[in-house]
Amino acid sequence: MTRTLSALIVAAALAVPTVAAAQEQQMTPPRQNWSFSGPFGTYDQAQLQRGFKIYKEVCSNCHSMELLSFRNLAEPGGPGFTEAQVKALAAEYKIQDLDDKGQPTERPGRPADHFPSPFPNAAAAAAANGVAPPDMSTLAKARTYTRGFPWFIFDIFTQYQEQGPDYIVAILNGYKNPPKDFSLPAGGHYNEYFPGHNIAMPQPLQDGQVTFDDGAPNSLHEEAKDVAAFLMWASEPHLVQRKRIGFQVMIFLIVLSGLLYFTKKKVWKAVELHPEKLEQKA
Repeated sequence: MTRTLSALIVAAALAVPTVAAAQEQQMTPPRQNWSFSGPFGTYDQAQLQRGFKIYKEVCSNCHSMELLSFRNLAEPGGPGFTEAQVKALAAEYKIQDLDDKGQPTERPGRPADHFPSPFPNAAAAAAANGVAPPDMSTLAKARTYTRGFPWFIFDIFTQYQEQGPDYIVAILNGYKNPPKDFSLPAGGHYNEYFPGHNIAMPQPLQDGQVTFDDGAPNSLHEEAKDVAAFLMWASEPHLVQRKRIGFQVMIFLIVLSGLLYFTKKKVWKAVELHPEKLEQKA
């Protein structure tokens, strides 16, 4: 028992430098400029449309987005598709459903349908990719990184909440040739921003891979920013409404505080002018 405990202590002590070294080598994703950052930020509709095109043509081949419905694309604050465009887009997909007799059937998609997964189940996704690709519905909110001291203090005042999109952009731009002293497992790909630098996903985007309808630049960096912005919207489609309501609430609280202050002054005015009357009643 004593030998086992001693061995565990030694192993833990030897593991600490290794973990610390890995953390020191981990690169911090650079901050990007986003239209939706700050208390008054809003989504760039054209950028969301470009990001959706990247997801549809590239990402959807492996990644699902099961929490998002086609009709969400036409909601205020989003990519700004019309109802007719959403209906036509949904019809391009084949949805597994049940007929009137309860038998499996396949039908064209409807605006109310969720985006279908490219694989029937997680086991099939893992078999095709080595590991099951994560669902992208909340990816921009689920992926983050630690900025450390003193930056996290500044983030409180600047309301910096874009770690997720910054991380996605960094990952998509972080594919490099591994250093000579780095042992990359079979099937892995070196990424300088991914924890451990070994990522199963091969580089999904290249310069000029997707041509945008509005003629916007399609370098790797621009493509990464566009799809990251779309994934941020998918993770928080009501961000603009939340910020607007928050601003309205702050104005209401300021006005309410002023009204309460002047009400207090009015109610206690007589006491402030004649405090001896209150003492006599007491």
